[in-house]
Amino acid sequence: MAVLPLRVRTFRALWQLKRVFILSAGPLLLLPLALSTKEAACAYVILLMALFWCTEVLPLAVTALLPTVLFPALGVMQSRDVHARPPARACVHAGGRSKVCAPTQVCMQYLGDSNMLFLGSLMVAVAVEHWNLHKRMALKVLLVVGVRPSLLMLGFMAVTAFLSMWISNTATAAMMVPIVHAVLDQLRSHDRAEVGVAESAGEKTEEASPKDATTATSSEPPPPPLPKANVGVLCTLEVEGGDDADEERKRLSKGLLLGVCYAASIGGTATLTGTGPNLVLLGQMSQLFPQSGGVVNSASWFAFAFPTMTMMLAMAWLLLRQVFIGPSLRGAWSRGSGRQAEERAARAAIAEEHRRLGAMTYGEASVTALFLLMVVLWFTREPRFVDGWASRTFNARAEFVTDATVSLMVALLLFILPSRPPRYLCYWKGNSNSAEADAAKGEGAAPPLLTWKVAQAKIPWNIVLLLGGGFALAKGSEESGLSRWLGSQMTPLDSIPPWAITIVLCLLTAIFTECASNVATATLLLPILASMSQSISVNPLYVMIPCTLSASFAFMLPVATPPNAIVFSSGFLKVADMAKTGVVMNVIGIVCISVAINTWGRLLFSLDSFPQWANATAPI
Repeated sequence: MAVLPLRVRTFRALWQLKRVFILSAGPLLLLPLALSTKEAACAYVILLMALFWCTEVLPLAVTALLPTVLFPALGVMQSRDVHARPPARACVHAGGRSKVCAPTQVCMQYLGDSNMLFLGSLMVAVAVEHWNLHKRMALKVLLVVGVRPSLLMLGFMAVTAFLSMWISNTATAAMMVPIVHAVLDQLRSHDRAEVGVAESAGEKTEEASPKDATTATSSEPPPPPLPKANVGVLCTLEVEGGDDADEERKRLSKGLLLGVCYAASIGGTATLTGTGPNLVLLGQMSQLFPQSGGVVNSASWFAFAFPTMTMMLAMAWLLLRQVFIGPSLRGAWSRGSGRQAEERAARAAIAEEHRRLGAMTYGEASVTALFLLMVVLWFTREPRFVDGWASRTFNARAEFVTDATVSLMVALLLFILPSRPPRYLCYWKGNSNSAEADAAKGEGAAPPLLTWKVAQAKIPWNIVLLLGGGFALAKGSEESGLSRWLGSQMTPLDSIPPWAITIVLCLLTAIFTECASNVATATLLLPILASMSQSISVNPLYVMIPCTLSASFAFMLPVATPPNAIVFSSGFLKVADMAKTGVVMNVIGIVCISVAINTWGRLLFSLDSFPQWANATAPI
C-alpha cells in the first residue's frame, strides 16, 4: 500500500480535529459579546448557534437547545416561572400608556402553538404513511395520467408535490424514487427482450442463407455473449451506454429523478405544515407580532402559496422537459414500432405495484376520512372573507381554537378509533367469519389506527426541538432589544423600493439555504427581516413570506436537502447535473415568488399599507 505524503496525512489529521476546534474556539472568540450589553449577549447566542448549525459540529436539534442554557445564564430570559421571580417590568406603549409585562420563560417557547400544530399534523402524516395511502394514490394517478415521457414526468411531479403538502418531503421522495426505478427497470427489461428477439431472428436468417454465413465467417469474430450472472452489469452498461437509445434512457432517468426531488421541495410550500420554514414563520409572527390577529393561518397561506407552488411546478416541468426529454422523446418513448410496446411495459410496472396493494381496507378508509376532516376544518376555521365555524360556534372565544386544536383532535382520534370494523354491526359483510377466525386465534380487540410505537418511531422529534429553538431565539431577540437595534441600523434601506429589497433577500436566502438547513435558515433570518421591515415602515409579511418560501428552494447540491440526497444516491445523477438545473430553478423560484407577492399577495395580506400590529409602539 502506498504511503501518503506527509502534507496529506497532516491535513487529514487536522480535518478530523475540526469539530473540537470549532466547539472550543467558537465560544471563546465570541465571548466579548457575551460580557457586554444584553443585546450583545443575545447576539452572542445567535452567532454561536449559526456557527454550529452551518458547520454541523453538533446535531441540529442539540444546537437548538442552547438558548435553554445560555439565555438564563446571560440574563436574557428566565428559564421558568418561579414564585419569587423578579418584579414585572413596565412596557411603554404609544400615547405614554404603560402596561405591566411579566418576564418571559425560555423553556415555554419549545412547545408553543406552532410546535403543537406541527406535532398533530405529523401524527396524521405518519398514519397516512403507515397505511400506505400515499403510495396507493400516487400509483392510481400515474395510471390515469399516462406513461409517455412528458406526461409521466408531469404525473410524478404532480403526485410528489401533492403528497409533500401533507407529509414530509423526505418521506415523499423516499416513496416515489423506488416507483421511478420500477418503471425504468421495466423499460430496460423490455429493451433487453427486444435485443434478444432481434438476435434470435438474425441467427435464423444466417442459418437459412449459407452465403451470408460465409461472409460472416470471413469477418472479425463477434464478442462473446454476456453470461446470465452479469444481468446487473448489463443494466449499468445500458444506462451508461453511448448509443442514442441508451443516451435517451439516461436523460429520461435523470429528468424523472430531478422532477421528484424538485417537486418534493416545491410542494411543501403550499401548506403551513408542509415544510419547516412555514411553521417558523407562523411561530415568529405569534412571537414578534402577537397583535397580528392570525393574519397567517392555514386558509390564507394556502390561498397565497398554492397558486405560487402550481406556477413554479409548471415552470420546473417545462425546464426538465426541455433539458432531459428533448424533441426525440416528447411525443413518444422512441421512434419506430416499439413505442406502444414500451408504453405497455411502463404501464404494466405501475399496474403491478398498484395490484400488490390490494383492495382498500377499513383502516385505510378511516384514515382517509380523518385526513379529509382535518383539512376541511383547517380551511373553514377562519377563512377571513367569511365567518368560520370557530366564530359561529365559540363566539367571543373563537381565538381559543387554533389550527393546532384541529390537528391534535384528529391525532387523538387516530389513537382511539379501531383499525377493523366493529363486530357487533351486523351489516358488515363477512364479520361473523372474521370474528370466529379471530376468536380461534385468540385475538382480542382491534388495534387503533395509530399506535404510539409507530408514532414514536416515525415522528422526527429533532424538528420539534429545532423549531422550538428558533422560537426561543426570536423571543430572546425581542426581550433583549436586539431586534430594535437591528431595525435602527437598517433605516437607510427606506430609499430602496420594497420589491428590489425582496428580490435581493430572496436571492441571499436561496444561497444560504444551500449550505444550511432550511429551518435553521428561516430561524436566523426572519427575526432580522421583521426588524428591518419595522424600521423602514414596510409590511413585515412583504419580506418575510418571500424569504420563507426561498428557504425551501435548495435545488443545487445533494447535501442541501434530504430529497436531493435521496435521488443523488440512486447513482444516475452527478453533482454537475443537479447544479446546472438547480441554478435555473433558483432563478425561476425567485421570479415566481416576486410575481406572487406583488399581485395576489398584495390583496390577500394588504401589503400596500404598514399595519398597526407591526408598529413596535402600538397599544395593547
